[in-house]
Amino acid sequence: MHPSSPHLAPRARHLLRTLIARHIQDGEPVGSQTLARHAGLDVSPATIRNILADLEDLGLLSSPHTSAGRVPTANGYRVFVDSLVKMQPPGEGELTRLRSELATGTGTQALLGSASELLSAMSHFVGVVSAPRREQFAFRHIDFVALDARRVLAILVFADNEVQNRVIEPRRSWEPGELEQVANYLNAQCAGRPLSEIRARLLLELRDAQSEMEQLLAHSIELAEQALVPPADDMVLAGQTRLMGVQDLSDLERLRELFDVFASKREILQLLERTIQAPGVRIFIGEETGVMPLESVSLVTAPYSAGGRVLGVLGVIGPKRMAYDRMIPLVQATAEVLGAALEPGGPGGLSRERA
Repeated sequence: MHPSSPHLAPRARHLLRTLIARHIQDGEPVGSQTLARHAGLDVSPATIRNILADLEDLGLLSSPHTSAGRVPTANGYRVFVDSLVKMQPPGEGELTRLRSELATGTGTQALLGSASELLSAMSHFVGVVSAPRREQFAFRHIDFVALDARRVLAILVFADNEVQNRVIEPRRSWEPGELEQVANYLNAQCAGRPLSEIRARLLLELRDAQSEMEQLLAHSIELAEQALVPPADDMVLAGQTRLMGVQDLSDLERLRELFDVFASKREILQLLERTIQAPGVRIFIGEETGVMPLESVSLVTAPYSAGGRVLGVLGVIGPKRMAYDRMIPLVQATAEVLGAALEPGGPGGLSRERA
């Protein structure tokens, strides 16, 4: 349970669960008469009103000015998610769809895009997947092409069939024959190793290349080091426009700020980074995100793993009034299926080239 979650009597817990489930279903404030009909408790509406007043005093419910009913606060949703929600795992049809569509990718990036689209389609909200750090992947092949006197195109092929093009600006000009020699050296000595290991090895060789005869080697290592620097972490978003039809997010200024966060990606990536080492599903509700434009939404996340290591995080971004009983198992299942697809031998699998 969340450290700030209050201890509630069984009857109060039952009423809070029923009220929140009802509010998630229809989006309206829930009154004592409605609860009396749906809670299944042999108590009067007056008793229910007293319990609701206590829950409101605890900061778990609030009363909109225009209604006699009550709605959950962010703290109320937190208690619900931590200890009251009854999970509804994905059905066999949904699991079949996940396994089928995440088995057709031809590389990591294609799988990430498919996972993000699936999360959006199946949740009706925004799907998000953070990309694996490329330094964790084995590299298979590299080529260099001189673009002009000061720019070189590095073409990297990774063991998961992903291809990256990087334009670098070395400190000296390079002839095509020299570039071919550097590529041949890297392909012979480093293929099958992860980028992080290759870069550490190159830096050691660069430190030892002190004599004048070794200056070409030093320049070659510098060129390779530049080419192998991993790009900034990225993520794949899908379904942002779905939020435009969500009743709880109808304020245009709030939507604009939310879309600005989606465009910059930085704040969401930082949130995902906070969850990458946490096992299982993590949920941020409203202000818990620490990002003002995200205070009107919730983020349900889970890490995905392959080859014995965590690669990234995926999740769903939607209104605080989301069906957590469905979203939590959906995110967990998608993380498991994506991880399986990225295992060695999978469609976007990690390398088996180096034990």
